[in-house]
Amino acid sequence: MLIDDYDYGLPPELIAQQPLVRRDAIRLMTVDRTGGSTGELPFRQVGKLFRPGDLLVVNDTRVIPARLFGAKESGGRIEIFLVTRLASEGEVWHCLLRSSKPSRPGTRIVLPGGVTAEVLGRGEGEAWQVSFSPVEDFDQWLDRTGAMPLPPYIRRSASEADQERYQTVFAHNRGAVAAPTAGLHFTGELLDELRACGVEILPLTLHVGLGTFMPIRVERLEEHRMHRERYSIPEATAEAVNARKKDGRRIIALGTTVCRTLEQAARDDGSIRPGAGEADIFIYPGYRFKTVDALITNFHLPKSTLLMLVAAFGGKKLIFRAYAEAVAKRFRFFSYGDAMFIY
Repeated sequence: MLIDDYDYGLPPELIAQQPLVRRDAIRLMTVDRTGGSTGELPFRQVGKLFRPGDLLVVNDTRVIPARLFGAKESGGRIEIFLVTRLASEGEVWHCLLRSSKPSRPGTRIVLPGGVTAEVLGRGEGEAWQVSFSPVEDFDQWLDRTGAMPLPPYIRRSASEADQERYQTVFAHNRGAVAAPTAGLHFTGELLDELRACGVEILPLTLHVGLGTFMPIRVERLEEHRMHRERYSIPEATAEAVNARKKDGRRIIALGTTVCRTLEQAARDDGSIRPGAGEADIFIYPGYRFKTVDALITNFHLPKSTLLMLVAAFGGKKLIFRAYAEAVAKRFRFFSYGDAMFIY
């Protein structure tokens, strides 16, 4: 299979640049895998698509304000993009660095609040290892100093409103550098409505990394390797998934991050293992899903691994027909855009 098989035309004006006033005011496309049909609902009516006994699994990761702006001691502005914390002692991180001149080991960067960053050396891929000092409480300093890491297709600077809107209402565990965007549409009231109808809602954590936005640099899908992302599945979530698989109940993944985590941890019978690990599973058409029965997801970038996962779940022909319909009906695309429920 070739990367070009997963391209589609998208008018730039359909890329959502701002969230709507209400989280649940978006449009929801429904995709029936069995009948091959599509439909549309206001997202706030998503409860109509659930059944008593369903389990909705959500990703409770919390996005950190990962973009920092400073100046090299030698002169020149530099942007630091935090990717992964390597050590809390000394605050060592994998970071991407952007400046007019290449960085090198030993480069020192002056940041707000009297904090200095030092480039220690190369990290994984395009990342550098960077230490930060002195910081008594790094997370508090970061919340005061950093900017939200909006995706590159949102062509504006992060605003104060993004501090809240680029987080899900159930965001809890810090560590992501991108939001699990299918979860952005849920409100506390909508979650309560689902629970009242007999739907159980339980979390796992997958810290979304830069791999979400990294382009595939090979022509053949089989040659692509995914970036690793840290995850954790609580015992209670695993027990609920396993009990429902035995009973023939549906497991509904809220977003591709939840889908990948569950499938990473899945046994052949669809049951999953609790605990922590690193997800590097690459799901594309031909993959046999073991655990996930339905998927709520946003509309994804052309040629992206997320689009390939959705095509694997819904069937490539049906999903591309749904995407063409979404373009024709002027759905809003990507992080702050509309969503689909595939069942």
